[in-house]
Amino acid sequence: MKTLFITLLLYCLSATNAIASEAVVSHLDMTSSTLGFVALIVFIIGYGLVIAEEFIHLRKSKPVLLAAGLIWILVAILAKSKEHGKELVEHALNHNLLEYSALLLFLLTAMIYVNAMTERNVFEALRAWLIKRGYSYKKLFWISGFLAFFISPVADNLTTALLMGAVVLAVGSDKPKFVSLAFINIVVAANAGGAFSPFGDITTLMVWQSGNVEFFGFFALFIPALINFLIPAAIMSFAIPNETPKASDEKVMLKKGAISICLLFLCTIITAVTFEQFLHLPPFLGMMTGLSYLFLFSYYIKLTDKKSAEISTEFNIFSKVAKAEWDTLLFFFGVIFCVGGLGTIGYLADVSHLLYDGFGATNANIVAGILSAIVDNIPVMFAILTMNPEMNTFQWLLVTMTAGVGGSLLSVGSAAGVALMGQSKGMYSFFSHMKWSWAIALGYVASIYAHFLING
Repeated sequence: MKTLFITLLLYCLSATNAIASEAVVSHLDMTSSTLGFVALIVFIIGYGLVIAEEFIHLRKSKPVLLAAGLIWILVAILAKSKEHGKELVEHALNHNLLEYSALLLFLLTAMIYVNAMTERNVFEALRAWLIKRGYSYKKLFWISGFLAFFISPVADNLTTALLMGAVVLAVGSDKPKFVSLAFINIVVAANAGGAFSPFGDITTLMVWQSGNVEFFGFFALFIPALINFLIPAAIMSFAIPNETPKASDEKVMLKKGAISICLLFLCTIITAVTFEQFLHLPPFLGMMTGLSYLFLFSYYIKLTDKKSAEISTEFNIFSKVAKAEWDTLLFFFGVIFCVGGLGTIGYLADVSHLLYDGFGATNANIVAGILSAIVDNIPVMFAILTMNPEMNTFQWLLVTMTAGVGGSLLSVGSAAGVALMGQSKGMYSFFSHMKWSWAIALGYVASIYAHFLING
């Protein structure tokens, strides 16, 4: 693992940019070849297994890693028949590795911080505080939704959904209808909240690091994202039972250093923004610098925990590294290299010509949001960044929002939805979510209209 980190870091630091701002223009132009079709079929099968994760219980990283390897084998074979094919493949591989390295190091830091805050009982304390307040189901529906909307810009939509899902289950486990509606609301809110922050979703992070939108530019999406959350929430709230669950006296104490770690995470975010805005250095470098704050603080905790009664609270920072979402991080690797391989063959150039030249940027970006509900927004956004269509900031913000909130249309369209289906004990499912897709679609359309009205 140490060797992997060192290798990835050297690749990132030796490059001139964390993310290449332009897509690879040259490609093999072998989309009509037999091996090209085979590569496309491999990707479809691999991603089909990802979509079916809920039913077959196969971790999503496994099929896409295999698919990525098979696709690049086919790319290498096809390159032999092309002049300068070897150089083109080498350039494409370096480009994709650079993309993944920057994304990995950024996300790894965020995940370690979230794991550290979880271990220090930050999220458990919040959950216990909400439960003992004795709110009604309707109030909890709105509180969990708004908290998901405002926490996800910092903690990412997956972590936020799991946290608020735990709150909902703790107070409403005997009310399946409430749990189902609250989970749908949390998914929509977490995805919408992540759309107006560079840290809130993988897609916004990718767009920010690509340089297509400045850090503060994303906040122009705040009102459209809020509308995307409020419209389906308002519709679903009428179906929430007018009852109050029994309050709990559960108390959760914050462990030593919990508040300090939260403040260090805030400092880390500020460091990443400063690196990008003022020093013109890639954001991942600022995040890795911020990770050193946590490492040094963990050393301070170790030095000050000398009493025998405190041995059980020992804070091992490297255990937080081990608990990072490696399935998710490896899934990103597979997706980036699958899409990158198809792009090297020439498929993305064809799709770009069909969508952005044929339908126009606005229609193409709206379709991208709908596709993200089926395929997941990460491969959709990476494909768009690789195609690198000629778009202004307004259009890049549009596709950032649609790809982020479009995943809410179906439960399998985002990591938040998939995670809550596994957490809900059968009370929240694909079909219970789909029952309210029409209301979510109204929010989707309204958010697009708001973006044109406010930012157009």
